[in-house]
Amino acid sequence: MASYNRVIMMGNLTKDPDYKQLTSGQTVCRLGLASNRQFKNRQTGSMVQEVCFVDVDIWGPQADSCNQYLQKGSAVLVEGRLKFDTWQDNDGNKRSKHAIVADRVTFLSSANSVSEESSSQQNNSQSNNNEPKSVSQLQEAVKAVSSPKQETAASSGEVKFKDEKPFEDDLPF
Repeated sequence: MASYNRVIMMGNLTKDPDYKQLTSGQTVCRLGLASNRQFKNRQTGSMVQEVCFVDVDIWGPQADSCNQYLQKGSAVLVEGRLKFDTWQDNDGNKRSKHAIVADRVTFLSSANSVSEESSSQQNNSQSNNNEPKSVSQLQEAVKAVSSPKQETAASSGEVKFKDEKPFEDDLPF
């Protein structure tokens, strides 16, 4: 029988990364990830917050990057496989839990990067006088950025769209 084991999870780190270098020279970084789900309880009508805590193991060069750039509270998207760990605790009891072995970790914006971006934008806005001053100018600027690139043929009045190269990624499928 064929099997498929793939996990994609997004959340925030519950603690700073735990980074180790093994005697073999291989590096590993363990992240504590929390993912929230909010829903309405149909019986009571109240909103319920559910949190899922999962450990994530990252190996190799990605472990180095995670250790360098992530910290408690950082938002990440993790892609990988689920594994089941079992061990005996100090009292001799058999313990177990699921964890994710990450193939890819995508860093999402964190509180630090947002504050850095906003301060750099403030510095740029002070030096650039061409930025929109009113809400209508801002809306026009957003429309200009979000609308597709186009050309108008002067003779026929029709709109011709310029083709852009499609987004390419390195997905395995």
